[in-house]
Amino acid sequence: MALINPHGAAKVLMPRLVPDGGRTDERQRAASLPSITMTSRETSDLIMMGIGAFTPLEGFMGQADWKGVCDDFQMADGTFWPIPITLSTDQETAGGLRDGSEVALVDGETGELMGTLEVREKYEVDRAHECRQVFRTADLAHPGVANVMAQGDVNLAGSVRVLSEGRYPVQYPGLYMHPAEARTAFEQRGWNTVAALQLRNPMHRSHEHLAKIAVEVCDGLFIHQILGKLKPGDIPAEVRVRAVNTLVDRYFVPGTCLQAGLPLEMRYAGPREALLHATVRQNYGCSRLIVGRDHAGVGDYYGPFDAQRIFDEIPKDALEIRPLKMTITFYCFKCDGMASDRTCPHEKEHRLNVSGTMLRKTLSEGGEVADHFSRPEVLAILRDYYASLEEKVEVTLHRHAKGER
Repeated sequence: MALINPHGAAKVLMPRLVPDGGRTDERQRAASLPSITMTSRETSDLIMMGIGAFTPLEGFMGQADWKGVCDDFQMADGTFWPIPITLSTDQETAGGLRDGSEVALVDGETGELMGTLEVREKYEVDRAHECRQVFRTADLAHPGVANVMAQGDVNLAGSVRVLSEGRYPVQYPGLYMHPAEARTAFEQRGWNTVAALQLRNPMHRSHEHLAKIAVEVCDGLFIHQILGKLKPGDIPAEVRVRAVNTLVDRYFVPGTCLQAGLPLEMRYAGPREALLHATVRQNYGCSRLIVGRDHAGVGDYYGPFDAQRIFDEIPKDALEIRPLKMTITFYCFKCDGMASDRTCPHEKEHRLNVSGTMLRKTLSEGGEVADHFSRPEVLAILRDYYASLEEKVEVTLHRHAKGER
């Protein structure tokens, strides 16, 4: 038995990162090209293409791909894809570019040259339509909607050559992994079936419970931290990594878990983003993606289990990876352990609901965390983090946010 295939008809990883030996010459050539400044999300997407995590994408999407993905979850060639991967600029810059010309791609936050794009198409899109399709809302209070609506008026499409992975290899040595590296690590461990746990919060008891269920049914667990930009109030990756390492070292059987980082920026697209996370984890070699309540959600925009239902709404052959659907979990004082509605017969007054948002809010306000909410070693790390902040972090609770991952 072998690991699951990468996504796409070719069933092989397709990284767009220029090999080390050719990057110096390519950078020198790119220095003479007109440049396009990218947002943090576009930079993140470029890196994802570079390392092969967005296989089989070769570059930023053209208009036919954009429309097909928005409306039917598929690109023009029929490849399943859940969220448009696009690059935008303003009318003036786009007007100076010819089809077939090349541009340098520059990170707007650091000024670093990240890659090049061969311009194959310039087009305008209905950004509000994209938001309604992808986020199920055009409300500017939604962080993903706000980012899309702030894009330039013109999208540029074409194949890319990636020259840099940005700060990730330096900032997260030993954690940051390409899909090919993760696959090698799985094979070395003798893992054929691997469950991925998507994380943008430190692991509390509910995460731990879901993770251990996955360890019971798969060969191994891939704890995959989001390293890209998050929304205000979320806990930085450096803190989450230390908390997860502490938890795994003390409460998991050695050799059952592997932690890594993913240079993806959150879009908070709920159900659609769950599909994107699954697509990416298939490229990493994972056969299952843990999908709990309100996966990749924010605020009240999605029902708590919409991200599970969407896997039943796409064609059965769209992805090889399958969701590992998890119901609401909590600590039951009568059961004296973590449980769910499927395993616990006791009334609600005996249950302690566990959520990342509530934990962040309590700690940010200097409140006391209830027993059994999180492991004490993890709480110690998080308390030190919040105590180090010069300004108070505002964490807002929403109707469904109590389950956000």
